[in-house]
Amino acid sequence: MGLSAKAVEQAKPKAKQYKLTDEHGLYLLVTPNGARYWRWAYRFAGKQKTLALGVFPEISLKEARKKHAEGREELAGGEDPSAVKKARRQALKRSADNSFKAVALEWLEVKQKGKSEGYNFRVRRMMESVLFPAFGNKPIGNIDAADLLDALSPVQYKGLIDKAHRCKQIAGMVLRYAVATRRAERDYSRDLDGALAENKTKHFAAIIDPQQFGKLLLALDQFDGSFAVECAVKLSPHVFTRPGELRKMEWRDVDFDRSLWEIPADKKKEKRDHVVPLSKQAVSILSDLHRLTGENTYAFPSARGASRPMSENAVRVAIRSLGYDNGTHTPHGFRTSARTMLHERLNYRPEVIEKQLAHKSMEKLGDTYDRTLFLDERVKMMQAWSDYMDQLKAAAGSPSVVTADFTKQV
Repeated sequence: MGLSAKAVEQAKPKAKQYKLTDEHGLYLLVTPNGARYWRWAYRFAGKQKTLALGVFPEISLKEARKKHAEGREELAGGEDPSAVKKARRQALKRSADNSFKAVALEWLEVKQKGKSEGYNFRVRRMMESVLFPAFGNKPIGNIDAADLLDALSPVQYKGLIDKAHRCKQIAGMVLRYAVATRRAERDYSRDLDGALAENKTKHFAAIIDPQQFGKLLLALDQFDGSFAVECAVKLSPHVFTRPGELRKMEWRDVDFDRSLWEIPADKKKEKRDHVVPLSKQAVSILSDLHRLTGENTYAFPSARGASRPMSENAVRVAIRSLGYDNGTHTPHGFRTSARTMLHERLNYRPEVIEKQLAHKSMEKLGDTYDRTLFLDERVKMMQAWSDYMDQLKAAAGSPSVVTADFTKQV
């Protein structure tokens, strides 16, 4: 006669473990500490074996009997239920190891290690908000174009076209990594070409009108925050590097004697060393800052601790606090402002400006690319730019001031 649910429920621990038998080898093992385990004793190939079927009360009597019946069917078919269970467990593990999420995180660790902290943070955030919820637990080899479109369609329907395209690009890179590591057969993201709404590239907002730029510079001088952020805000237009390069500036890379800031390749998007000539105004800002943070690694340390650099949003938030939103001017916009006015107002050659911006040269220099190319001209240009900004700022503060003519030929 088999067990009853009541008998199972009321089974009490004893000094030694004991069994409550059901039928055909199924029994409940009761231990001295009160734990109750479902077990099945059976014979396969002439050997006595025991298969664990779960723990009560998570597995009820009814559920234990169902598992027991499935095992008996496997046994009748010539299979060892213990071997079948092990194979299923291994298959589940392989599936988890080869899930889109597992492969994506591996790709992020292996292939994106050289990218900036901010870039990897944004990539992972897109994965977690769009891709992982849609098919993160699905084996990557089973993901097709329909899965990708189902995940991206809601994003573009919200009007986030750029985000949809970025998520498609990320999924494609992960899928190609899976192909290379033999966990997928092909990159199905390529099948979505033309399936998403057209992506209209948005450029970083920047003020390029001299008069309005002078007002911005005047506003920057009025920023009232931590001294490190204040210096970062004031220095940004003088050096017009990428915001991430500025916030990660290390004192060891600043040469006050030569008025140069040498950015190593591992901090550059182009993975090339870069030299930034420092104008007298830039040196003055950095000298004041050095008295406060000169003992630290980073010139602009985080408010949470000097062992890491300032937040990537610190300068952006500061500019917004002055009334300039992301649609008017951004930290990255200082590059556009400088590029435009250096050429249109100060008449500097495009190739000199582009070299200072660390853009790829218009000429095919290849391996002969020189970080000191046009350096003498760039030194003069950076000083002229700082002087010109002082003139714009003075004019913005005193409308009666007449600015000097900085037009020149190089």
